[in-house]
Amino acid sequence: MSGMKKIKLGSEGLEVSAIGLGCMGMSGGYGPAKPEQDMITLIHHAVNSGVTHLDTSDVYGPHTNEILVGKMGELKKLVEEGKIKYIGLSEAGPATIRRAHAVHPITAVQLEWSLWTRDAEEEVIPTCRELGIGIVPFAPLGSGFFASGPKVMDNLADNDLRKIIPRLQGENFDHNKLVYERVNEMAQRKGCTLSQLALAWVMHQGDDVGPIPGTTKIENLNQNLGALSVKLTVQDMAELESMASFKGARMPEQILVHSYKNSDTPPLSSWKF
Repeated sequence: MSGMKKIKLGSEGLEVSAIGLGCMGMSGGYGPAKPEQDMITLIHHAVNSGVTHLDTSDVYGPHTNEILVGKMGELKKLVEEGKIKYIGLSEAGPATIRRAHAVHPITAVQLEWSLWTRDAEEEVIPTCRELGIGIVPFAPLGSGFFASGPKVMDNLADNDLRKIIPRLQGENFDHNKLVYERVNEMAQRKGCTLSQLALAWVMHQGDDVGPIPGTTKIENLNQNLGALSVKLTVQDMAELESMASFKGARMPEQILVHSYKNSDTPPLSSWKF
């Protein structure tokens, strides 16, 4: 699929494939790390299929390294030295985005956005669009819920994050399973899988949106790429949004306390040099 649709992120026009590959699950997060050679094979397959956006990350500190790198405008300096070309942020609130963008243009902001989680539409996404910043939705398939449905909770490893996501527990899960069934009925009418329908909804949000569904299996990657062929009308979008009334928090409280709503980069005036 070398002719895969491309999108441009940010005012600098960084061109990437319309669908990227989230790599977190390869090394943990959703259970133990996967066999290295299998993951290398998957990455090669993704690149050969036209994927040019591979999303990887480290968790430093946590949180202290982000402030450290931000002091003395170090990222801007690295750009000026030609060591890096683009700067992006992840899970950042409007104030942090504006402060960072004032120092050096931000190319993209990574945030959780899907039929499953839409709170970023209130302030973060409008801020990005006001400033001409590209949007990179992570977990566009609802942490696998749109791919596997209720079965997503079967046989999870002890350290799988989904074991403690509130939306996948108790009464919340019972309600959300009913929502899944309603959305799945629409997918059947559209002649696609539910995961393709959910991913297509994200991609139909605009040409400044490049989702990064994560997977560790080639067959799932191929299915994700198939979402490029799913066409949704304005009516389809509205119907999906009216169905997607999910209950429960998107992440457990111990993680949400560090999300963009509860944790912001302190103003420059408060930093000690």
